Amino acid sequence: MKSLCVSLCKLRASVVNIETETMAGVQTLLSEKFGDAVKRTVFRDNVRYVVPVDRLIDVMTVLKGAGFDYLADLAGIDYLNYPDATDRYGVVYALANTDTAERVYVKVLVNDPDPVVPSVYPLWKGADWMEREVYDMYGVRFTGHPDLRRILMPEEFTSFPLRKDYPLRGRGERHNFAPVTRAES
Repeated sequence: MKSLCVSLCKLRASVVNIETETMAGVQTLLSEKFGDAVKRTVFRDNVRYVVPVDRLIDVMTVLKGAGFDYLADLAGIDYLNYPDATDRYGVVYALANTDTAERVYVKVLVNDPDPVVPSVYPLWKGADWMEREVYDMYGVRFTGHPDLRRILMPEEFTSFPLRKDYPLRGRGERHNFAPVTRAES
């Protein structure tokens, strides 16, 4: 039993070593290609890159070529009333390397009145519904998306319910829509 534990510990140490080397290689690659335009931060072993919106597709293409072949998640954030926040919205991409199990997070920041981010749909087809959800809930538009329309809210809905300035009880929109019964759904 002790030899199994020692073997597992050695295996874990070698995996951590490989991950550290690979992540250092990604950092070097991004630094060489983009210089100071891409800011790197680490929080609880999660490597994050803050990227200018006009360089997003270039950075994502490089990361995909570096082995981050899976878009695991795409999320929106509203930074309204956050302490020290200088931008209103963030769009965060969680990328995974399916060979090494590494993850990288890429964030772009946009502002009102017209929050727009280029679509990563051409790189990852799985971005389709995720981008639509961020658009539907936060109002961030994705240029180049093949079918950017509401996915959760009715087409007639004019607000974006996950924005921090949206009232918790809504704005009376529920009265404008006919109830849907279980039999109809």
